[in-house]
Parts: sequence; structure tokens; C-alpha cells
Amino acid sequence: MKRKVIIIGSGPAGYTAAIYASRAGLSPLMFAGLKHGGQLMDTGDVENFPGYRNPITGPELMEDIRLQAERFGTEISYKMIIKAKLDIYPFVLTDEDNQDWITDSVIISTGAEAKWLGIDSEKKYYGRGVSACATCDGFFFKNKKVVVIGGGDTACEEALYLSNICSKVIMLVRSDRMRASKIMYQRVINSTIDIKYNTQVIEFLGDDVLTGISTNQGNIVCDGAFIAIGHKPNTELFTNQLDIDDDGYITTMLGSTKTNIPGVFACGDVQDKIYRQAITAAGTGCMAALDVEKFLSQVKDV
Repeated sequence: MKRKVIIIGSGPAGYTAAIYASRAGLSPLMFAGLKHGGQLMDTGDVENFPGYRNPITGPELMEDIRLQAERFGTEISYKMIIKAKLDIYPFVLTDEDNQDWITDSVIISTGAEAKWLGIDSEKKYYGRGVSACATCDGFFFKNKKVVVIGGGDTACEEALYLSNICSKVIMLVRSDRMRASKIMYQRVINSTIDIKYNTQVIEFLGDDVLTGISTNQGNIVCDGAFIAIGHKPNTELFTNQLDIDDDGYITTMLGSTKTNIPGVFACGDVQDKIYRQAITAAGTGCMAALDVEKFLSQVKDV
């Protein structure tokens, strides 16, 4: 079956790309994937997305954007794309039912997943004291005591951000030294952040909400815990086809969503390892749709 535009993945980036592509008359088909709506489907109150004067839950926000995309004519499939053949044009995508789809352009918005410790209790308290995004959830812990788990640049950035909001920030570093860059390490040790080395998390503690953390060095009382051990972009489908950096993110051309293959565009967290916010993902979704529209206008016989 032939399409002008196929969007792989949903979330703020994919849904926004769908809105813009639909309004441009491109009749996009979206494969929302296994986790339609992206990481926000696991998020509680969202207070930093423009247009909502009151908090809205992540799932509610994604439902609003999905309905908006569908209102303009986006067709959504909840199947997975399991194969992408991008070395021929038009491109060929294969879904989980082994149905081939031919398309003149592809927008990739498969997102990234936060890396977790693999402890059962982190799922229990996710959204109830445990988070993987300080800029998303730090406000809820204003003037409270929090813990940041990790020793890399991401953990340092999270801890420094929280140190301006929270009354106390403790970093738990698994080894006897940080793996952060020298400049980030220097900023942390020059701050009020307390660093505990050789400390591993055993369990998250609490009742309805998080009240503390059990570690190999003893228990720590805290109101919040931010897991900052990195993210894993969902790019396996495009390995050896698209340019992907050492951290696994799709490389896009400066100031655009273009990849190394003309007609293939990437937006959202799958290509953004710096900001990783819903609103920035939505912005790149808009960019991807506009880039696609321009690309298709320049391709003959589409």
C-alpha cells in the first residue's frame, strides 16, 4: 500500500508532526507502536506544557493531542513497524503482520526510554516520589530533600538544577569516583550538593509515597529520588541505515530534522539528547512535518 507520509512512533513529536502533515493535506499514516503516547503515558501531573492553566496528567495530554491529529485526518495504526528498508526509494516499511507499506517520506518519532535500575520498587513509586526528569518534576519537591542516583553528566545536571529548588540534594554514586566530565564534576563539588560514593540502591521505601531509600551504606530519608543513569533512544530499527551517534541518537542536520537519507526525518527524543522535554519534542515534530512538506513538493511524480 502506498502513502505520501508515514510516521513511526507517537508521543508529542509524532502527534504534532501528524497535526501539521494532516493540515497540509498529506494524509499521514501513523504507526503509534507498542507504547502509543510515549513516555508521558507514564507521567502524572504535567504543569509545564503551554496552554493548560491547571495541571493535566500525561495520558490526558497525549489523548488531547491524539484527538487533534485525528480530527485533521491522521490515520493511526497501533501496530509496530518491525522492518524499515530505507536504501531504496520509495521506502518500504513492514509492520508486525508482515504487511509492506510503500511511502515517499518517513518521519521517525520513536523516542527514547530512561534507563532504570531494575528494582521492582522503582516502578511502585514512579510518579509517587521516583522520577527520571528533574526539569519535569523538580517543582513538586520545592524545599524538600531529594536524592539523585548516578555519577555522569546527566546526574550532575539534574542535581545542580534541583539544588536551586530543593532544601537538600544528595547524589548517590555507585563507584568511588564520578564518570562526569571535569567541568560538571567541578560544578557539583563547588555546590551544596552532598555526594555519597560507593553507594548502591537496594530498595525504595515508603507507603503510598516515597519516604526513603535503602542502600548498601544504610537508609536515607528523602522526599524524592531522581534516577539519572542515562537514556536509551529507540533506534534499533535504523541501525546501519541512518547516521547514529555514539550514544545511539539519530543525527540530524543542523537546524532541521533531515537525516542522512533524503526523505527520512527524525524528531523528538530519538534525536534530542539535550532537552528531552514534551514541548521541545512537539517543536521538532512541527519542524519534521514542514521539512516533509517541502521535500515532497520537490519530488516529481509523488
